[in-house]
Amino acid sequence: MKLQYQLTIAFTTLLVVIMTVTGIMIYSQMLQMLIKDEQRQLEDKGELIVNFVLSEDLNNTANVQRFLQLLEEYNLQVFAYDEGSERVVFSSIPNMSTIESWIQEYDLDSKTQPLWQGKDDTYVVSIIPIVSPLATQHMVLLTPLDDLQEVQKSLINRLILIFLIGIAVAVLLSHYLTAKLVTPLTKLKHQLKKIEKRKFDEMEEVKATGEIKEVEQSIVEMANELNSFIQSQHHFFQNASHELKTPLMTIQGYAEGIRDGIFEGEEARRGLQVMVTEIKRLKKIINEIILLAKLDSEAYKYQSEKVNSKIFMEQVMERGIAIANEQHIQVEQGQVENVHVMFDAEKMLQAVMNIITNAIRHADKQVEVTAFTENKQFYIQITDDGEGIDDELIKKLFHRFVKGESGETGLGLAIARAIVERSGGIIKAENALHGGARFTIIFTEFEKNND
Repeated sequence: MKLQYQLTIAFTTLLVVIMTVTGIMIYSQMLQMLIKDEQRQLEDKGELIVNFVLSEDLNNTANVQRFLQLLEEYNLQVFAYDEGSERVVFSSIPNMSTIESWIQEYDLDSKTQPLWQGKDDTYVVSIIPIVSPLATQHMVLLTPLDDLQEVQKSLINRLILIFLIGIAVAVLLSHYLTAKLVTPLTKLKHQLKKIEKRKFDEMEEVKATGEIKEVEQSIVEMANELNSFIQSQHHFFQNASHELKTPLMTIQGYAEGIRDGIFEGEEARRGLQVMVTEIKRLKKIINEIILLAKLDSEAYKYQSEKVNSKIFMEQVMERGIAIANEQHIQVEQGQVENVHVMFDAEKMLQAVMNIITNAIRHADKQVEVTAFTENKQFYIQITDDGEGIDDELIKKLFHRFVKGESGETGLGLAIARAIVERSGGIIKAENALHGGARFTIIFTEFEKNND
């Protein structure tokens, strides 16, 4: 069953249960409220009748007629009982035996009376005491319960009609609201189907609010990341095949030439040297690919430890200066703050050296290395004085097999990014203000060394 129908049925069932319980409670209390209201009205009418009896002479025929008209107008049955003589003084009820049974069964001195049961009907009763110097009498007013039950029945019918209309409106309203709720979810399902089929260009915005909008944004971000990953994989395999194919073709050409006697003597020795060089290059590419695969794997054990920044930067400078001297480039160490950072020292050293080697390759005269804290973050910066980085290249500089004109395998910076991100850091590249390229590694968690 669709979610929309499930929600509609759930809301409707809940509403029906609530309205049914409410109706039962109203029904159980309605008759009692009607009886109490009728007794209050009987008491008010009784006061008028008592006042009439006390103020008028009922021996007068005209007064008696007026009294009977008053009873008929109020639709009442009345009798008056004298406690002293224990007799009925007046009665509009023809059946005296019923009145006598009531007098024997019920307490006329109590103001709150239960329902009196007659031969065929049940009556609501109100007793008004008439106190005079001569005698103590009770005016008893009765009205049939059937009249109240008819009123109750009429109210219940109207209440049922209102409940049915309310349920119908609630069903329509719940269907409309659940449709508005479920429609974005249905669209999100279609979006996921498009992601499943890798139709990223057909992704559409889903209009929604609240948590559904957050889910939609997460799905869009996931789709963009997945699309970028798939594209990078395509580029990776294309570039990898190209990078591997070139040295293999070179090795194959020289090997076949030597085998067929095309290259002899000095040419053969030079060909063998080229083959050894290309094999070393192949080995380096393969090792870097394997390292990238390991870094991407969750199962790969990354040995984080607390590393002193000064000792780490000394190791960086020792290796950097040795490489820079071969290229006649000067490596200078700028500010270095003494802090402790958590990362795998060996892997991070490889990442920083990949960046420094790249900087040395593109520098004109010098490369500067600094390590400092700022805005509660620890920075490692490598800046060269070369031509800088093309704007188009900056966007994909850390992708695999992306390299500049003098690049080697195109994997060094990709490995550096993988190591830094595995260490919980961030790496970025930009052009420095005074020319050249600047690479920055940022760590948000570190401890200052008080020594």
